[in-house]
Amino acid sequence: MTSPLIDPVLTRMYREAAQSGEVVRAQLERNRERARLLGARLREKAPRAVVTCARGSSDHAATFAKYLFETRAGVLTASAAPSIASVYNARQDLRDCLFVVISQSGRSPDLLATTKAAQDAGAHTVALVNDEESPLAAMADDALPLCAGEERSVAATKSYLASLAALVHLAAEWTRDHPLLQALECVPGDLERAWALDWSPALDVLRPASHLYVIARGVGLGVAQEAALKCKETCGLHAESFSAAEVRHGPQALLQEDFPALLFAQDDETREGIERLGADLLSRGVDVLAAGARVPGAIALDTVASHPVVEPLLIAQSFYKLANALAIARGCDPDHPPHLRKITETT
Repeated sequence: MTSPLIDPVLTRMYREAAQSGEVVRAQLERNRERARLLGARLREKAPRAVVTCARGSSDHAATFAKYLFETRAGVLTASAAPSIASVYNARQDLRDCLFVVISQSGRSPDLLATTKAAQDAGAHTVALVNDEESPLAAMADDALPLCAGEERSVAATKSYLASLAALVHLAAEWTRDHPLLQALECVPGDLERAWALDWSPALDVLRPASHLYVIARGVGLGVAQEAALKCKETCGLHAESFSAAEVRHGPQALLQEDFPALLFAQDDETREGIERLGADLLSRGVDVLAAGARVPGAIALDTVASHPVVEPLLIAQSFYKLANALAIARGCDPDHPPHLRKITETT
């Protein structure tokens, strides 16, 4: 559906995403002691596994958590299917496990049912939740407030970045990773720098596109998932996310002229493979847009350098500004996606 011309800086999505640095600054101060104590408790308990539970953008934060906890803490991390508890009412053995549930509202019935089932199954439950008065915040054994404040735009932005920051804080305290803690202290300012970057060169490629792949790997994959969702819900652009390894197992067959690829790369062991993929795609005539990856011939999107675990947050922030502008360029209203509402209560 085409909307009247909208000033990009006046949308709720733009204004709320621009607040992300301020949100993370407040969150770090608010959760400093909570995260420290929770990290010490996790070192003492040494959970045998981590189970995450979330929906929508929060589930993309859970993908980030999987790579974060497995690479930094060395603990197997898997995503719970909420229907196991909320629909099938099946019992599981979660003794000595950490259960991390991520939610903006803290009110979705399936997340509440799954968290209660996890507690009954012996897990230690931790809620990353924005609404501190929500049933989820009250139910969990521990809660880390996201401190994102009111988010009225249907498209989650600052609450997603707040979720990633809270996960990094938890992992850094759990593993006593001092370089990561130091990088985290710089995230508020880095997010503001990332917001100021100009990704408008991507508009000419993405405005007329009908399909898009967003490709990343490792800790960056959750941000690729989030970007693909935002393209669908705010821009009316069919987009799918893939690992740079997984896309080679079939999906790349669709990539061709007029079917662009957006590559995200953080400066870690995964970047070289993403850059090789970008070069291969360019040789086949695919339009490649690259953020954090050096791919000669691609449209380069500037990024802010930081710790490799933090860089995906900064890429997401720059992308949100692009997504808002792209939605308007494609005749969409990013604040009012069709058939969607802010709080979705699934069972």
